[in-house]
Amino acid sequence: MRNDTRLSRMLHVLIHMDRHDSPATSETIAQMLGTNPVVVRRTMALLKEQGYVRSEKGHRGGWSLARALSDMTLLDIHQALGSSSIFAIGLSTDHPQCLVEQAVNTALSEVFDAAQALLVERLGKITLAQLAEDFEERYRAVQQQTPPPSA
Repeated sequence: MRNDTRLSRMLHVLIHMDRHDSPATSETIAQMLGTNPVVVRRTMALLKEQGYVRSEKGHRGGWSLARALSDMTLLDIHQALGSSSIFAIGLSTDHPQCLVEQAVNTALSEVFDAAQALLVERLGKITLAQLAEDFEERYRAVQQQTPPPSA
């Protein structure tokens, strides 16, 4: 089963968008993500519906942030993208009358619910501004390690 990378990819895009003064076109974002502009437009439309991005049509148009990164959490973006299941593990329902299956599913459901609640809580505490600051720190560290070009 393939992992759903939409959250990670959209967080990446939103932080890049914050660093640029001009709107990002669907084509530019698609090239960055190695996907199709139609996929980008569909995904960005989900974020637009929730007020996280806006779009401008025409020449010099594109996508831009509608909110500050500090006003968006990882949970906000996850939910805007449709809140796909956090876990790829599923319950077997082939034999609902089987008492063993019932016991297994009850135990797994409790564990999944607890894990998902913890994950949702943590996602809600991290803003995109925190991710952007982490990037800035990493960028500064790399710049300090890079020797200046020789004259």
